[in-house]
Order: sequence, then structure tokens, then C-alpha cells
Amino acid sequence: MAWFKRKDAGIKTSTQEKKDAPDGLWFKTPKGNIIHTRELKNNAFVCPDDDYHVKIGSKEYFEILFDDNKFQELDAEMTSGDPLNFVDSKPYTSRIEATINKTGLKDAVRSGVGKINGQDIVIASMDFSFIGGSMGSVVGEKIARAIDHSLKNKIPFLMISKSGGARMMEAGFSLMQMAKTSAKLALLDEAKIPYISLVTDPTTGGVTASYAMLGDFNIAEPGALIGFAGPRVIRETIGKDLPKGFQSAEFVLEHGFLDFIVDRRQLKTRLSTLLKLLSN
Repeated sequence: MAWFKRKDAGIKTSTQEKKDAPDGLWFKTPKGNIIHTRELKNNAFVCPDDDYHVKIGSKEYFEILFDDNKFQELDAEMTSGDPLNFVDSKPYTSRIEATINKTGLKDAVRSGVGKINGQDIVIASMDFSFIGGSMGSVVGEKIARAIDHSLKNKIPFLMISKSGGARMMEAGFSLMQMAKTSAKLALLDEAKIPYISLVTDPTTGGVTASYAMLGDFNIAEPGALIGFAGPRVIRETIGKDLPKGFQSAEFVLEHGFLDFIVDRRQLKTRLSTLLKLLSN
């Protein structure tokens, strides 16, 4: 005799009563490993099974780095203008407004001042979710002001880059930010105030060609895409196949453009140690 017997024939649960797993409860890495999002967050957004570094933004970096996630945000309300009255598939002003509403961000970078393991630091972190992390006038101005805060208070500056490059809707205005931020970083160098550049996935275009590669220490996360032009453009220009792993953080490190690669789970400790060394 069967140990289980269905008393009612058929399934009585209505469609409205059925319960599905909430969206975003699990994360699947490119290698197919699945991890609960709570565990992922507790592991600095790195999958423990394959060490895949999930792409994150300023909110998550601030949570990981600032002691108890306590910091004073700088220039929080600054937003982009429309100096060129630019229109593509929609007006630039409409695109900015829609992106602000969608992401809750004012532009592609946030900056704040706080402490890392008790040591004062200014951090500027880019957000790829805001028009591909593109560098426009606001990005350049906020970075410049964050550097000014470091200069005024004589505390180190950390830049976390993640960008597709200059923002085409601002054309020459966006390209000017390369020179502007580089000049500000030269002032940090003259004042002998440490600047650490953390390059994350992806960092390309004018950001790579300016502040992302001007650190006293240039460091990166594992597997990050780092380059100026894209692989397809380079391949078509030189007419040759590119080396394996081209433009990965590991390739860039091997060719001398990075000082070291750091696992995000060790990032706060490594930065704290580096700051102590640079302050002596």
C-alpha cells in the first residue's frame, strides 16, 4: 500500500496564489555558478566558487571601503547642463532626466570623504549605469572638486574608474575634462598627497587616457577590461589578430601599466596598508 495518497484529484492552487522566487534573489556568473545575492553582498560582490567580480557601482564601493559606511558626500546635487543643445534619438536633457529617474544618481560619479580603517580619505567612484559611466563636464568638475578637498585637508585621494570614455553629447566639453583632471592631479603630486587609482571593469577611452592611469599607484580588479580603443577597432586598424587576454587587467599588468591586481575582498585591507606606507 502506498504511503502517500492524494485525496483530491488535480491541483487546486489558482494562478494568482502561486508563488515564484522574487527577481534578483540569485545571481548567476558567466561560468554558470549560482549564488544567493545576500551571500554575494557579504562576500564583497565576488562569487566564492569562481572568484568572479560582479560589476558594482559607487553605493557598493562606499559600503565596502568606508568604515561603517559613514561618509560625507561631496557636491551631491550637481547635474549636467546641455551646452550644445544636443539631440540624437532624444534631447540630451531628456536623456539625463530619464537616467536620473532610473538610477537615482545625479551623474556618472559620486565623491565622498570618510575613513578607511581609521585613516582619512577622499573617494570618487564612477557608476557605469549612468550613460555608460561616460565622462562629461559634471564628472570632471566633481573629480576636480574632490581633489581640491584632498588638497585643502591634506588627505589621500582614491579614484575608482569604470567608464566607456568621454560623453559624446558634450563633445569637446567632455574632452576638456581629461586636461582638467590631469592638471588637478599634478597639484596633488606637487603637494605630495597620495593618489591611488583603482581601475575596474570596464575602463576605456578618455578616462584611461587621463586620470585612470595617473596614480602614484595604479591598481585594478581581476579580469577588468582596460584600454583606450576597443579590440575590434584595433584589430581592423592594424590588420592582425590580437594576443590572448588582450586589454585584460592581467595583460596590462604584465606589460607594466599596473602596479598590482587586488581581489575586491582584500581591497580595504590592501588600501589601508598602502595608505600607511605612503603617509610615512
